Amino acid sequence: MYCIVSPEDPATDDAQALIDELSAVLAGITGDSGRSSFDPNDVRGEHARFVVARDVDDRAVGCGAIRPLPEGIAELKRMYARPGTAGVGSAVLAHLEAAAKDIGYSVLRLETRQVNHRAVSFTNVTAIPASRISASTPATPRPSAWESGCSLSYTACYYL
Repeated sequence: MYCIVSPEDPATDDAQALIDELSAVLAGITGDSGRSSFDPNDVRGEHARFVVARDVDDRAVGCGAIRPLPEGIAELKRMYARPGTAGVGSAVLAHLEAAAKDIGYSVLRLETRQVNHRAVSFTNVTAIPASRISASTPATPRPSAWESGCSLSYTACYYL
């Protein structure tokens, strides 16, 4: 699907609708909406970014964000593509990777629950080539050693 990805404030109606959809999906998968781990203020400002993907009819079809972490690392947050919008997730990720590079980040971090098979599959198969995985950080694309709620956490860090 063709889409245009551009920065947008996370408080806009379209952004909020996408965030709400993602929260409902996460609650259905994990029992937790993920809202407690997302603060819209974390993705505003010169070292952060929130983006919305729109189709050719200007409908919001996906979103994602980066927020700053210590030591030059950015974390991917609120990655979501509406069902039936093949390619939107990859477009959002590509845009966020480019933005992260422009801001000066060298590593991106992604965390999700292991039971979120769609996100884990996207990360393993589509988004992150094995050659870009960071060997120098304890976060790897394998289940982490700690439990988060009802399932193991899945964390990946990779070089930009």
